[in-house]
Amino acid sequence: MKVTPFVFSDDGSIPNNRLPLLVYSQVDTMSDKKTAESLENLFSRNGWTRFWRNGIYTFHHYHSTSHEILGCYQGEAKVLLGGDNGRLMTIRAGDVILIPAGVGHCNKGFSSDFGVVGGYPKGFSWDMQYGRPEERPKVLQNIAALPIPTHDPVLGGADGLKEFWS
Repeated sequence: MKVTPFVFSDDGSIPNNRLPLLVYSQVDTMSDKKTAESLENLFSRNGWTRFWRNGIYTFHHYHSTSHEILGCYQGEAKVLLGGDNGRLMTIRAGDVILIPAGVGHCNKGFSSDFGVVGGYPKGFSWDMQYGRPEERPKVLQNIAALPIPTHDPVLGGADGLKEFWS
């Protein structure tokens, strides 16, 4: 498995974050299949909860009150990360994205079998933000106040976000 960091600058609408978004390529869930359950079990062992299953919204949005984990368990999707001037990435079954609060994400196309499971650090709730000017002052305060989670959702306590988010 490879962990790749990406940093996105504030684009005036989407604030993004000084913390890098992390892409974990081909996560081994210790199962012969990449399933929603295997990803939920992995994330749960590492202190991430409040799981949901579905897709990724087809409009730019971000969260200011929580970081978010997205694990693709089947199919693939093209996801625009970081706002309109961000980076278009293809995620496939077995790929996981750790999205810091404030980083925009938008589904730009997906296979008919695409499935993703999402979750949040234990004890945190997400909000929905869209890059509107009136959101700005409060979301910047929210993002700045968020602590770094105690455990990486994929690698546990010692690696991953501890290395990249310190």
